[in-house]
Amino acid sequence: MCDSPYQLIQSAFQYMQQVEQQPDFMIWTGDSPPHVPAKELSTETVINIISNMTHTIQGHFPHLPVYPALGNHDYWPQDQLPVSTNKIYEAVSELWKPWLKPEALKTLRTGGFYSQIVEPNLRLISLNTILYYSPNNETLNITDPAGQFEWLEETLVTSRQSNEKVYVIAHVPVGYLPFARGITAVREHFNERLVGIFREFSDVIAGQFYGHTHRDSIMVLLDQQGQAVSSLFVTPAVTPIKGSSESDSNNPGFRFYQYSSQDFRLLDIWQYYLNLTEANEGKKSDWKLEYKMTEAFNIPDIQPKSLHELALRFEKPQSKAFQKYYNNFLVSYDNTLVCEGMCKVSQVCAIQFLDHDSYSMCTKKKSQEVHNSFHT
Repeated sequence: MCDSPYQLIQSAFQYMQQVEQQPDFMIWTGDSPPHVPAKELSTETVINIISNMTHTIQGHFPHLPVYPALGNHDYWPQDQLPVSTNKIYEAVSELWKPWLKPEALKTLRTGGFYSQIVEPNLRLISLNTILYYSPNNETLNITDPAGQFEWLEETLVTSRQSNEKVYVIAHVPVGYLPFARGITAVREHFNERLVGIFREFSDVIAGQFYGHTHRDSIMVLLDQQGQAVSSLFVTPAVTPIKGSSESDSNNPGFRFYQYSSQDFRLLDIWQYYLNLTEANEGKKSDWKLEYKMTEAFNIPDIQPKSLHELALRFEKPQSKAFQKYYNNFLVSYDNTLVCEGMCKVSQVCAIQFLDHDSYSMCTKKKSQEVHNSFHT
C-alpha cells in the first residue's frame, strides 16, 4: 500500500500548470486522506487533510472553478458517510465556498451532494455515491439515503425542461468492478436504480466521471435495446496503490477532457502519467503524455457509439486494442502484463454491461467460450 507523498501531489499540480491544454474547470473526485487504519485518524484529522488539499489546489489554480465529490476516505471512520448533516459535511461546505453557490452548499451540508451550473446550458451534478457504497453501514435498509435519488431525478427533470446538458461526477462508480467477478462497488440494488436513472435521462447526461479504483477504465451504458447511450470514465489516481494480495499497481495519473463548447459532447482525453520507477531511480518527476484517446484507439471521439464499437473490438481474440487498453488500465505500470482468459472476461463484460441481468449473461457466455477454447 502506498499513499501519495505531498511532493508527488505538488509535482502533479505543477505539471498541470505547464501543459498545453488549459482547463475551463477542474473535477476533483475525492479521497484526500491516507489509506490507514481508522485508529490512526479522527474527524479533525480528516477535515485538516481535506483543508490542506483544498488550499493546495487553490494555491496552484486560484482562478479555476473546481467541482469536488466526496470519497469514502473523506470521512471518519472511513466509508460511513451519514444521511444527514455532520461535522465533515459542514466543514467541506465552508472550505468549498469559493467554488460553490449557496444552493449547492445547502445540499452539500445536508447530504454530501450538490448540483451547479458550470456555464450556460451545462450543469454538473456531484453525487455522494458513498451513501450507496457496500461497506457503508449507515445506509443499511434505507431505500433512498439522504433523499438523493429523489433529488437526482428532480434535478435531471428540471435540466431536461431547461434544455441543459449534465455532467455527473462521483467517487465510487456505478457498474461492475473490472478486476473482480460479479462485484459492484455500490450495493447491487442501488446500482440497479442508478443505472435505471441514467438510462432514463441519457438524453440529458453528456458524460459521467468517477474515481475510487485508482485504475483507468471506461464503461458504455447500453439501453434496453442494446444501443449505446452514455459514456462513463473512471480516472486513475495520483496515488499509486497496491494491496497485499495484488500483483500489480498503477502509476500516478491525471487527465484533461476535451468537450464541445456548443453541445458539451465529449471529444477526447489526454492522459498524463508519471513512471514511478524512473522517478524514484532518477530522484525527479518526469510527467509525460501516456496517450490521447482518439489517436491511441483510432476512434473519432469518446461518444457512446465510439466507445461501444471500441469495446466490441476488445472482444476479439488477441486484440491489440484490448492489450493497449489493459496497459492503460494500470497506467503503464508494467506493459509486459497480459490480461486474457477470465481476466479479460471480467474486463470486457464490465465495460459494456452495467446492470445485473446483462452483466450475468455476458460473464456466463464469455466464461463458457474461455472454457471451450481451453479444452479444444
